[in-house]
Amino acid sequence: MKTWKTNFGESKENYLLWWKGEGLVISMWEHLEKDGPPHEAVPEPPPAASLEQRWFDPEWRAARIHYELSRSSFKADILPVANTHLGPGSLAVALGADLEGREDTIWITHGDEPGDDIVFDEDGKWWRLHLDLLRACRARSAGRYLVGCPDLVEGLDTLASLRGPEAVLMDTAIRPEIVEAQLQAVNDAYFKAYDAVYDIINVDGESAFCYFSIWGPGKVAKLQSDISIMISEADFRRFCLPYLREQCQKIDYTLYHLDGVGAMRHVDALLEIEELNAIQWTPGIGEPQGGDPRWYPLYQKILAAGKSVMPCWIEPGELEPLLDNVGPDGLNCLMHFRTEADIDRALEIAARYR
Repeated sequence: MKTWKTNFGESKENYLLWWKGEGLVISMWEHLEKDGPPHEAVPEPPPAASLEQRWFDPEWRAARIHYELSRSSFKADILPVANTHLGPGSLAVALGADLEGREDTIWITHGDEPGDDIVFDEDGKWWRLHLDLLRACRARSAGRYLVGCPDLVEGLDTLASLRGPEAVLMDTAIRPEIVEAQLQAVNDAYFKAYDAVYDIINVDGESAFCYFSIWGPGKVAKLQSDISIMISEADFRRFCLPYLREQCQKIDYTLYHLDGVGAMRHVDALLEIEELNAIQWTPGIGEPQGGDPRWYPLYQKILAAGKSVMPCWIEPGELEPLLDNVGPDGLNCLMHFRTEADIDRALEIAARYR
């Protein structure tokens, strides 16, 4: 693979150590513009003629991604990954939901009266769009960068995208057996979708996931249950844990996205999943971000249980205190870099701890 990231071999080693709970990764979500000339002279595509083209034209999006990556910094452990997202939780569109492109993002919308059956529609236009976008990006990449797995999402979050969160939460109380059957059907659909994606994006067995920018020599995925902030510990163990465990058993490298202070009560259950590799922490709106000292005990607890940790949106000035108090082993520090000079300073700090 002749990549635009010149130190990719070193970063791969850092990721492999991190997955084992032994190493330190210094990265960021998405990319910033590099200093100096681009990696390659790539013409800028014309502006999108509409929101429809901006979000749902595979060739235009692939060309735009290609152009932006040609000008992106891949210093430290920042990964060269094409972001192919089609909204948060886009597995739902293969099961009956729709996509709506807006100025800021893509939204998942559900029908008024969805049925109980979970059916994977391989011929649906939105699922075909997923595969077309992935193929267009893979053709453009030609080994210069990886094509990331889109943010499929699974479990109760996917049911909520199909039926609405209120209906799903009510069903956990009055029709729990139906919910369990639906969750298994969602998991079955997830594996079918993931395998189709992996067949396109893997390069010699290696793959990357768009959200939170993770890489591994095999199947890699970010898992979540954001709706878990609205359910009890007992319900999390019933309606989330079994299906997350199955994903962790079938996917080589897994990162759980823990979202919001209210979801912290589920950490003990997550730590019981032996095959889960790592936990990412998003504090939520109104809370200090991942470099704040109040989250150190959370990181220490996760590390002590043998899992790796990904704190997010760490300011450059927060990196050294974090490493002093938590230690470098098992940390993937997703930084809030603004310039390549910020990256260089972080690398100087990291070198003293590696």
